[in-house]
Amino acid sequence: MRFELQRVHFMPKELRPCVLYVSEEFGIATHLCACGCGTKIRIPLGPTEWSVEETDSGPSLNPSIGNWQERCQSHYWIERGEILWAEKWTPEQIAAGRRREQERRQSYYEELYRKSGSLRRFFRWLKRLWNRSGKGS
Repeated sequence: MRFELQRVHFMPKELRPCVLYVSEEFGIATHLCACGCGTKIRIPLGPTEWSVEETDSGPSLNPSIGNWQERCQSHYWIERGEILWAEKWTPEQIAAGRRREQERRQSYYEELYRKSGSLRRFFRWLKRLWNRSGKGS
């Protein structure tokens, strides 16, 4: 079983098995669960979420997909079009994984805010400097 990548604008109503649908415009990927249960798996894409890489062999999706809220509770990676199965996690592992995800998101956005704050301070300084020189009026 190999996955192929299909880029779409909107997600189709009917999904085909072994197709990873990616809408870059809306920042989402969707596929049918790799276990064959038929569940539609929706994956947010972005710097703090999942990423998709297109290779000659097929798509790669990182990090792993853990369908903890689904009946099947499948856990796998899609790597160069192949399904790489992982062990089922315990409730404690799931909770720890969710905490790590939240910490990663918080760290990313704090750093982004810190950088944008520095940029704002620089532009305020530049504006004050410009106004002192008389060029701003």
